[in-house]
Amino acid sequence: MTSKFGVKWARSDDELNSFRLPIWKRLFDLFFASLALILLSPIFLITIILIRLESKGAIFYAAKRVGMNYQVFDFYKFRSMSLGADKMVSKLQMDNQYLKNNKSSLTEPTRGDMLGSETEPILIGEEGPIMESDYLSEKRKKQKASFFKINNDPRITKVGYFIRKTSIDELPQLINIIKGDMSVVGNRPLPLYEAEALTTDQWAERFLGPAGLTGLWQVEKRAKSSEMSPEERKALDVFYVRNFSFWLDLKIILRTIPALLQKENV
Repeated sequence: MTSKFGVKWARSDDELNSFRLPIWKRLFDLFFASLALILLSPIFLITIILIRLESKGAIFYAAKRVGMNYQVFDFYKFRSMSLGADKMVSKLQMDNQYLKNNKSSLTEPTRGDMLGSETEPILIGEEGPIMESDYLSEKRKKQKASFFKINNDPRITKVGYFIRKTSIDELPQLINIIKGDMSVVGNRPLPLYEAEALTTDQWAERFLGPAGLTGLWQVEKRAKSSEMSPEERKALDVFYVRNFSFWLDLKIILRTIPALLQKENV
């Protein structure tokens, strides 16, 4: 079955597993990743030594990520953060740059705001009656962004800062590509808590395409990524799923290297 956007899938009532990676893309992934692993092996060795000298703990970091067709897999990176970094996410949520830039429709004036409190609807909540504007205000306070990223992340080690700045920490994902978990170009695989927020019909389409080492949103507005809203990033993901091709992948790969040299770390 083919959608109006040209994305092919096998219809299933029980599972989303639908997208099939084109043969040309899989062959290119295997060639690119294998060659890159051979050429970059000295960098792998140096990075392993530096991480081991700076701190105890695992050299590689394997996190659960959600990729193509909502499949969960182990996502490999060089460890760039201190031990226990995942447990600090909730404490750092208020500094989340996506939360600060999240312009949800919930920020729009309510009917009660515009017409006055006398005509404002009263809702029945778990704790009893509550004004609509108060309910929406509380909901805004509890709202979380779809993505998590903070500037000057205190969890990052000194070696971690360098390998993240140069994207060396991403190199172990070449193994993910060879395994078939990811592609060279695609949408970034997301942590479970981020993917859970993108299950609506509007954004679920971003998972009907390959998960990638690099992608469209990394090269678009990279120097201004701190200003990129979650909606802009998700829109780029959906655009890629609807329009990816060999030539678009090639353009993204060619733009990735100069994008890495820009100051902004995404």
